[in-house]
Amino acid sequence: MDSLTQIVLGAAVGEAVLGKKIGNKAILYGAIAGTIPDLDVFASHFTDTVSALAMHRGFTHSIVFSVLFAPIFGWLVSRYEKYKDFKGWSWLFFWALITHPILDAHTTWGTQLFWPLDLRLAFKTIFVVDPLYTLPFLVCVILVMFQNRTSKKRRLYNNIGLTMSTVYLAITFLLKSLAFTKFEKALQRENINYTQLDTRPSPLNTILWNANVETNDYYLLGDYSFFDTKNITFKTYPKNHDLLGDLLENEKVKRMIAISEGWFTINKIDDKLYYNDLRFGLMNFEPNSQDFVFRYLIDVDNFGNVNFIEEEKTQRDGKKLIWSLWERIKGN
Repeated sequence: MDSLTQIVLGAAVGEAVLGKKIGNKAILYGAIAGTIPDLDVFASHFTDTVSALAMHRGFTHSIVFSVLFAPIFGWLVSRYEKYKDFKGWSWLFFWALITHPILDAHTTWGTQLFWPLDLRLAFKTIFVVDPLYTLPFLVCVILVMFQNRTSKKRRLYNNIGLTMSTVYLAITFLLKSLAFTKFEKALQRENINYTQLDTRPSPLNTILWNANVETNDYYLLGDYSFFDTKNITFKTYPKNHDLLGDLLENEKVKRMIAISEGWFTINKIDDKLYYNDLRFGLMNFEPNSQDFVFRYLIDVDNFGNVNFIEEEKTQRDGKKLIWSLWERIKGN
């Protein structure tokens, strides 16, 4: 999830663990702990794109990391804070650290919660930014901050925030199931034979859902809003994996394919190859759009070294996406 959401979750967890004993400092340290796992993003400054993607939400988002570092952070804080309970601080950091990857596991990217096992847990029930999850939760945390640390209202507001956010996460599983069923029926109606069907919420909401469908030679991309009145239609995207040629045997290309779980297409434009990660869909809902959220130029230098260069998005692209989403959420 985004940084603000993880700060809010960490703050609420910190409050639940030590709020009654240390007041708003529990919120402060919980918020800090809630952001620590995402420090792995700095790997992008020291390594190539593929390695950075492989590391993201890896070790720092694991149970192992939480178990190892919670007592370390707990010991450090207990050395200079007036509240000296090492066990209490360790529990605060553990729960704030571990809830971060558990929440991230609900997103499309997922987490390697069970690192070092090569297993990425991704429920794909909530987008990385979801105001309906975050904003009510944030309001509750703010209300908590203005209450006396022994106040019953303080615990009440915090419990309401934790409960509402948890219930919302549970509801997203139901919404995903309903959307999945809709896509299944649409494929049956069209007599489409497929090997895989993958669904996920579109950005910023859980009303509009996207689907990736794999067949032998191509992918189908579809979308469905709970306000739709017309049948689901699918757009066809050839795989074009053969365009990679000998690059299919390149280790970096193999790693990229593994990272995207095999959901990718290749485009050739002006003799340049582009790698499209289908897991995050398109920037708009226009017919035959090739404007994928994550698109990479496959750059091969004179020595045969392969690099993936991400195609950057602009603020204008973001505004266009939001407008396109709003129009599509309202139904077809």
